Amino acid sequence: MSNKELLKREIEKIPDHKIQEVLDFVQFLLEKEKEQLNISLVSEPSLKKDWAKPEEDEAWKHL
Repeated sequence: MSNKELLKREIEKIPDHKIQEVLDFVQFLLEKEKEQLNISLVSEPSLKKDWAKPEEDEAWKHL
């Protein structure tokens, strides 16, 4: 059984008065993931100018 299937089963056991709390947490996790992706996408162009330098290629070529 996958983690997703297990989670679905466990959610079925949660009392109704706790469902909102679980939903809030899931939405928090999804928003956090989205923010991390956005930070990466926004950072890439500003870092690209440093990555594209010949001295960077030289410094990393042995790895």
